[in-house]
Amino acid sequence: MMKKDSNRTTKREKMNRSSLLGRIPKDLPALRRAFLITKTVSGVGFDWPHLKGVLKKLKEELKEFHEALSSKNQNRLREEIGDLLFVLTNLSRVLGIDPEKALQTTIKKFIHRFQYIEKSLLKRGKGLQQSNLLEMDGLWEEAKRKEKKRVLKKRRAK
Repeated sequence: MMKKDSNRTTKREKMNRSSLLGRIPKDLPALRRAFLITKTVSGVGFDWPHLKGVLKKLKEELKEFHEALSSKNQNRLREEIGDLLFVLTNLSRVLGIDPEKALQTTIKKFIHRFQYIEKSLLKRGKGLQQSNLLEMDGLWEEAKRKEKKRVLKKRRAK
């Protein structure tokens, strides 16, 4: 019995290796794996010929996500969020943008803005718990304005 199971595993492993997508490691971070999958299938012609097709797919998936929201079904929501992430990863590939770097940049920006909120509240003699969403959102927008000014200043200096 043990031998049959190992034979099945071996056959499955061989099939996976012979499949175009079976060659992509399963242990990669999901974002990287999704990027490689879309890049690989694009290489054999399984891709939209124009950006418009990817944007249409994104719109379709967003609509399905909104429908899933009203269902309140966690499994369906998880599936639709996964579909959105996959389409966004594909969109980044089509645009020539590394999705990992894009997300890292956004995370860095988020942390910077949130730390601005913390520092600003501290100057007011408050902590996060003594604040509310309205105040924190106002500080968030303030941080965004300051970032934009800083970026514009850098561009002008070049």
